[in-house]
Amino acid sequence: MTAYPINPRVLTTPETEAIRSGFGRGLLAAGEANERVVALCADLTESTQMHIFKSRFPERFVEVGIAEQNLVTVAAGMAHAGKIPFTASYAAFSPGRNWEQIKTTAAMNRQPVIVVGAHAGINTGPDGATHQMLEDIALMRVMPNMRVIVPGDSLEAERATQAIAADPAPTYLRLARDKTPIFSCADSPFEIGRAYILAEGRDISLIATGTMTYHALVAADQLTGLGVSAEVVHVPTVKPLDKAVILASLRRTGRAVTIEEAQIIGGLGGAICELAAREFPARVHRLGLRDRYGESGAPNQLLEKFRLTGRLIAEDVARELGSGTATARL
Repeated sequence: MTAYPINPRVLTTPETEAIRSGFGRGLLAAGEANERVVALCADLTESTQMHIFKSRFPERFVEVGIAEQNLVTVAAGMAHAGKIPFTASYAAFSPGRNWEQIKTTAAMNRQPVIVVGAHAGINTGPDGATHQMLEDIALMRVMPNMRVIVPGDSLEAERATQAIAADPAPTYLRLARDKTPIFSCADSPFEIGRAYILAEGRDISLIATGTMTYHALVAADQLTGLGVSAEVVHVPTVKPLDKAVILASLRRTGRAVTIEEAQIIGGLGGAICELAAREFPARVHRLGLRDRYGESGAPNQLLEKFRLTGRLIAEDVARELGSGTATARL
């Protein structure tokens, strides 16, 4: 089990920052470390935080305009020529609009194109259902040769970006729009393909990815006060899954709740169900979007509506454990 330092303020007065800000810093650091790193954007340079890289390395930046299919096909050509291209747009458009081109030019040919999908999930808030990309984890997880990385906070996004550049392969990097709590620390580990135990428990495993890991920590803390010992498993790499860590947790607790800011069909919840069915049959309850689209609203309002806050997750976990008393006290 890998020790994972947690920000000591996360359950009291958490610091917040947009995950995409961490990506911007990470891309700049990756570019400074390796001149092969290049960046391409589809007319959303500041929104995706690529403007930081562009300012430092204008000769290594390409603005393709509102042309997401070109975005990834040009990147695939650059990858074939030896570059490490990061492409960025809103997730609703990339991979939402150019999935075929990602498949045929990058993934099928194993070209190290990094598809950065910003403004993913209900965290996009007022932009509404058309821009709240909820299907992207499933879309990219099903694509052969494609890695799927979903950082939990801005510091992890910074580390993940640098790790991807150092080990280039077809990769999808999912970023949230709004500020979210920072639960990791400067010395918290990140390795592609690894999951991390953030809190040990014996009664149930809370398996979360992206922005939901913070809320899993809050839920675990509330459940502790009710005598429920919840283990929190953070899964920043949805594909390839860290089977060893996840299965070890399932064997300790015997049941799991998966938590994601995405469709539960085909997403993290689907991946955990597939793993459990094959390796260690366990009861898995999935939390996320249940076969429906999002809607307009402030991010905190939408988290409440879709029962993805720490308090509401704790309620669902208590109900899953069959603890009516615990549910009443939350």
